[in-house]
Amino acid sequence: MREDFITLSKREIERLRIIHRVMGKQMTQVKASELLGITDRQVRNIIDKIRNNGDGAIAHGNRGRVAANKMPAELEARIGGIVKRRYPDFGPKFASEKLEEREEIKISKEKLRQIMIAKGLWRVRRRRKEVHQWRERRAYYGEMVQMDGSHHDWLESRGPELVFMGYIDDATNRVFGFFYDYEGVYPAMDSFKRYISLYGLPKSLYLDKHSTYKTTRQPDTDELLRGKVAETQFERACGELEIEVIHANSPQAKGRIERTFGTLQDRLIKELRLAGVRTKEEANPFLEWYLPIYNERFSRVAREEGDLHRPLAKHINLREIFCIKGKRTINNGYIVKWRGRVFLIENPSIAMRRRKIEVMEHFDGEIAIKFNGRYLKFREIIVPKPVQILKLEKPKSESVKKKSKYIPPADHPWRRHNPSLHHNSFRERI
Repeated sequence: MREDFITLSKREIERLRIIHRVMGKQMTQVKASELLGITDRQVRNIIDKIRNNGDGAIAHGNRGRVAANKMPAELEARIGGIVKRRYPDFGPKFASEKLEEREEIKISKEKLRQIMIAKGLWRVRRRRKEVHQWRERRAYYGEMVQMDGSHHDWLESRGPELVFMGYIDDATNRVFGFFYDYEGVYPAMDSFKRYISLYGLPKSLYLDKHSTYKTTRQPDTDELLRGKVAETQFERACGELEIEVIHANSPQAKGRIERTFGTLQDRLIKELRLAGVRTKEEANPFLEWYLPIYNERFSRVAREEGDLHRPLAKHINLREIFCIKGKRTINNGYIVKWRGRVFLIENPSIAMRRRKIEVMEHFDGEIAIKFNGRYLKFREIIVPKPVQILKLEKPKSESVKKKSKYIPPADHPWRRHNPSLHHNSFRERI
């Protein structure tokens, strides 16, 4: 005789106990419905099932049956093989997106996760979360933009290591970025110039204390006279554009952009790999295509409607702002010295002597000099480097013999001189 066994949960056992009390006239159907959180009609239906099919009817009817929508084993094996070959380090969600996009296989994230766990391709990594003080997002798009450079092997040894100069809007999580060889004044200014050309001038920038964005030097005389603190070239450019610069005091304070970099270092790296990108020249056009797709998926709606980006005024020349700029003094010979180079002002006036001028060095190497708001003509003077005269020493020859001591002969005049005889002759004369 074949016996069937059905395993019941604690909740089902408790439900069965209550139904048995109703069937034994020890409890009313209304009271049972209150205890079970169902209607009295459902209570009657359960009683009928148990009378007709036994206590096992308390369990769900599909228990022990193969699901009608179960994925065929052959398809599971095929999906597992594709993931193992092409997406071995992808997470379930990202891998499911790529399977639908590139392989035309639609599968849920959870189902793929189960397949990857079974194949040993995925393991849940539980991390202990550190608690930091939470900062509320800014309310408006363009109110504050976080900016930072992410140093990473973006091309996975297929090409050089690059720095992703990234911008993330604090209110919407919209991302903009560009790849460079290093993080410094040029990448910061060039990338910000590109950002402004696309979106306009943000109200404020949130930066770390990298030497490009924050200086430790003391203010010079000109800054002290103007009552200003020492600033970097990038801070000076932001000041000219009337953009507030806010410095973060710790990496945790820049949590949003750091988390975004973490997502990009997972997703963007794999997208670059799938696209076969090997150089910076290939990576930047790829970014122009990829970031709008990324923003469509991961950006959010700002708490308040409105865009606080300011349009760039026509009189603002970004080339004059995003450059290396400084003050110099014209000497009596109408000479200007700038970073080790010497320039002679052409067609000068006497009023220029000992006056301050502004020198601008652009990143393409061009030099410009302005005095009282107008550009001056000049030419560079090539100052020859002083020649250092070295005293050459004759090499000492090992074959040179040491000079011997001279011994005069017996009839040498030196030997004729006898102090004692000279002394005696002197006494005779006395």
